[in-house]
Amino acid sequence: MFDLPVTTERGRKEYNKFRKYLIKSGYVMMQESIYSKLAPNDTAAETLVDNLKKNKPADGLVQVLKMTEKQYAKIEYVVGEGQTEIINTDARLIFL
Repeated sequence: MFDLPVTTERGRKEYNKFRKYLIKSGYVMMQESIYSKLAPNDTAAETLVDNLKKNKPADGLVQVLKMTEKQYAKIEYVVGEGQTEIINTDARLIFL
């Protein structure tokens, strides 16, 4: 989750650079400024957090919330619907 200042040219560049990093790294946008990515284990999750720290913008707020797949699958939609490209299940998929 992030909230970055975009009131200056530098701020807009930082925002775009960080957003492009997230997309290039396989994060999926859940809603504006909230991205998610599945990590197979805690070690991989820590690596993702380390990479976020290496690519963080100079200003603003960037937060990480780690949750299990089962917790993620229990997200309740009060208004609206979930995105179809996000798999909302605790079953694993393996592509060979």
